[in-house]
Amino acid sequence: MKAGNVAAALGRGLVAGLAGTVAITISQAIEMKLRHRPPSTTPADAVDKVLGVEPVDEKKKLQFANLVHFAYGTAWGGVRGLLDVLGLKGPAAMGVHYAAVETAAMTMLPALKVAPPVNKWGTKEIAIESWHHLVYAVAAGLTYACLKANSEPERRRSNWLDM
Repeated sequence: MKAGNVAAALGRGLVAGLAGTVAITISQAIEMKLRHRPPSTTPADAVDKVLGVEPVDEKKKLQFANLVHFAYGTAWGGVRGLLDVLGLKGPAAMGVHYAAVETAAMTMLPALKVAPPVNKWGTKEIAIESWHHLVYAVAAGLTYACLKANSEPERRRSNWLDM
């Protein structure tokens, strides 16, 4: 494996992670509107726990939460690129990526005590959270596949779902 191939996969992954983050943000915005739920400050709360960064007011906290949300989602896209480097392709890579993101969300936030333990969430909340992360993983996976298909010479291209 050449370093350039790893870097290219990581770069495609970061772009795919950004696309996935846009998709999950839209999914969450629709869900918030339908359920009349306020935006979450959990991303800001998590960073405050880890790094001690505390915004000065509620407006700044919401802005910071949004910034953290986009940085975190984009970074997880790098994992999608690394899965490709490790030889995991297509729907299998999308599934592993989804499982990793979902597992992290359901364990890390309760461990930081910025969200209740999953066994206190209820079936409906788990389903909604799982849906949002599925939207993320599918959008990131499809974006990654398209980016990879468009980066390979025409003679080497195969089915984009195999990317």
